[in-house]
Amino acid sequence: MSDSAQWLGFTAAALTTSSFFPQALKTLRTNETAGISLRMYLLFTSGVSAWAVYGLWVQDWPVFWANVVTLLPAAAVLERKVRASLSSAGNRQRQGENR
Repeated sequence: MSDSAQWLGFTAAALTTSSFFPQALKTLRTNETAGISLRMYLLFTSGVSAWAVYGLWVQDWPVFWANVVTLLPAAAVLERKVRASLSSAGNRQRQGENR
C-alpha cells in the first residue's frame, strides 16, 4: 500500500473516530441515555471489536487503530446505557410489586 493511501486511511480513521467522543462525553457528564438505542450500541460495539480484530489479523493498521480508539467512547456509552436499562427495569419491577 502506498504512503498516500496509508495517510488517507489514517486521516479518515481520525475523522470518523473522533466523531464518537462528543456523544460519549455528553453521556458521561449527564448520565442521560434515554435517546440512545441499546441494540444499536450493542451491535456497533460488537462490530467495532470485530473490525479491530480484523485489522490486527491482516495488519491493516489504520483499520486496527481507528477501531481500538473508537471502542473507548463506544464502550463508555454502552456501559452507561446498559446500567440505565438495568436500573429502569429494576424500577419497573419494584413498581409492579408495590401495586
